[in-house]
This record gives sequence, structure tokens and C-alpha cells, in this order.
Amino acid sequence: MHLLFENVVKNLVLLWTSSFKKLDEGTSEYEFLHGVWDAVGEATYQSGSTIPGAFGPRPPNVADDTIACIADSWCFWLLYIGPVVLYNRFRKQVYYNHFVKLSHLIHLCLQFEYSHNDIQKICTGFKEWVEEYEKLYYQYLPERLATCPLTIHALLHIADSIKWAAPVWACWAFPMERYCGHLQCCIKSRRYPFASIDNYVTASAQLSHIKIIYGLVNELNLKHPTCILLPPRRPSSTVTTFWRDKIILALATRFETSVQRARQFLHTADIQRWGKVRQLEGGDDMNASSLVTAAEDRRDATYVRYEMLVDRFAHSRKKKSSFVLTTFFGQLQELFVVSLPPIDELGLSDKTTLILAGIQRSEINKFHATGLFSSQKLGLSEVVDITCVQCLIGRIAAGAKGTVVLDRTGVLQWATYAPDT
Repeated sequence: MHLLFENVVKNLVLLWTSSFKKLDEGTSEYEFLHGVWDAVGEATYQSGSTIPGAFGPRPPNVADDTIACIADSWCFWLLYIGPVVLYNRFRKQVYYNHFVKLSHLIHLCLQFEYSHNDIQKICTGFKEWVEEYEKLYYQYLPERLATCPLTIHALLHIADSIKWAAPVWACWAFPMERYCGHLQCCIKSRRYPFASIDNYVTASAQLSHIKIIYGLVNELNLKHPTCILLPPRRPSSTVTTFWRDKIILALATRFETSVQRARQFLHTADIQRWGKVRQLEGGDDMNASSLVTAAEDRRDATYVRYEMLVDRFAHSRKKKSSFVLTTFFGQLQELFVVSLPPIDELGLSDKTTLILAGIQRSEINKFHATGLFSSQKLGLSEVVDITCVQCLIGRIAAGAKGTVVLDRTGVLQWATYAPDT
């Protein structure tokens, strides 16, 4: 971890800001013009307002607050923020492209699983990146040998270390530090902190033993299997006609009935609005923008990634439906709990409760060659089942490009669709 985020990245920043071992830029033009790095630092800090707290601590100002810039914050900056805030900052595009290649390689290194092809890509990728680094910064001049410290050479051995030791997400971690961080939340007494820790560890161990010995893992899990809803809560009378019509469309699609029949069934249903939803099993806390008001010191946790099955031939009645799992981004504006009575026509023999999400979709475009997506405005609104909502996303302002979407989940955390056979 420290090889990249406390050495390589910091050395690149020192080179860009004319602070690397009293060296000038030689025959290249990689140094920022006056004020550019300060603007990058300010943009990094301001991005914290639109990046949810689930992503980690608020990003520090990388130009001014060097004490707060630890390995973890540099990692997040390299992977997500840097490719956005550095766009069009260099005098020559080649330096930006070189940085983005490093970001892509680190993304590849942090995968939970590797194929032989992935490891070969890492090996070849770092070899090409180091060769380009020597061309851009070392410039093959003996007096610039200081630009090639041992940490640059060490990049060539990352692929081998993955094969010999373990995936980097296992060896680039500090499990004891993480466990200590887990214990911090249980400290209830400043005067007797260790007593609080002892009681928490003991109680957790006892509960784990009871679950295992008596086979009560499911019985002691007292939560909803998918999510729980959190206040504020509002009654059915506060649901607007706009969103009521969207709920009717969602019910008609779900139960394969007409809009008119779905409207009749909704009259007998009870609808509640909720302000927050918490995904269980390590998921995110998401806010509905209509009920959770924005505040100057509150980080935006209303934008989400959601996935739905979309009929490729929806506009052609003559063709048989063919569904494709499609990813969307948008703002979570409403959370509805719809309680339906038993309805034989819909196949509901008992009272059924549905949790639905009202989302305004973002219109998405590609952002340069970074693999990221940008959005300039919000589009249509729709109501989907809460299980379609996958996770929170962050956003970074990107000037004329609108905002760039930050999705920190890897491909293993994306939903998959197994069609009926």
C-alpha cells in the first residue's frame, strides 16, 4: 500500500508542483502552471459534499492539508477523484493519460479475483507504465537519475508478488488497525474505556457461541432479510399525484395487469413514505431527497446505482420480449411502503408489503477515456422495487461535463441475471 500511495503518488505530485529534489522539468512540460494545484486541492475538498460518507472520510485538500493526506486518502484520490480533477489541468495531455493508466492498473490490482490474463495485464501494464515514466520524467539524462527511486522499480514486481504471496487487497491491509477501528464505536465511557471494550468483546463472543452451538443464526437475526427503513415517515395523504401514478405503473408491470386495474387496487392499499433505507449485510444508508433536507455540513447520500431488466424489443409488439440487465444511475427521491390486501386477481392470498423506490434517472455520457460516466442533467422519474437499488454513488463536479459518477463497487458486487431455461 505505502509503495504506491505514500511514495509513487506523492513523488508524482512533487514533480508536478516543482518540489521534487530541486529538479526542474528538463525538456518536458509536466509542471503545473501557477495556481493549478491549488485549484485541484480545492476541487478535491469540495467533492466531499457530493460523495457519501459510506465511501470513507471527507477527502482532504491535497494541496494544503498534507497532514490529513494518509495512504488511504491518497488511494481514494488516485482511484476516483484524481482522474476527474486533473482533467485538462496539464499543459500536455500525455501526462494526464499516463496518470490515468496508473489509476486503471491499481483498479485491476484491487480486484477480489484474478485470472491468469489479469495478472499478465498487470505485469505488462506496469512495465509499459515505468518505461513511459522514464521517458516523461527521467528523460534518459544522468543528472535526472533521482526521478527513478527504488519505488518505481518495485512496481515491476507487483504481479509476481500477487502470484507468490496473495492478492493485494489481502496484503495491502492492516487487519489489526481495522479491528481497533471496529472497537471504537463500543467505547461508551471516556473514564473507563477499557471496561467498555472488554464488555463488548465478551458479549460479541458469547452471542457468536450461542448462534453456533444452538443453531440459532437465523433466529437471532431479527432484521428484514434485505433492508430496514428509517425515519422520517409520512402518511399516505402526503403522496403526490405524480408519484401515485408512477406507483400504479410499477404495480401494473409487476403483476402484469392493466393500468386501470392497478389504479383500482391501489385505492385499497396503504402507502407510507420513508426518509431513509439501510441495506443489510454491509450495505449503504440511503436518503430520500424529498424528506431528508440538504445541509451545508451533510454529505449527499441520495444518488444511487440501480439495475433493471429492460426489454430490448419494447417498441416492437411483433417481437418476443428479450430482457437484458441494464445499469442506471439516478437520485433517490422517494421511498414508499405499499401494503396491499389479499387480491386473488393478482395472486395475493395474504397481505403483501412492497418497498418501492422513486428515482429520477441521470442521463449518462462517457467521461473522456477514464472508464467513468458523467451526467449533465436528470431525466425521467420511475418507481422500482427496492431490491433493484444496488448501492450509493458519489459525484464530482467536472465543469462543462456536468458531474462525474463515482461507483466504488467492483464487478463482483454487480447484480447478475440468470434467464429462465
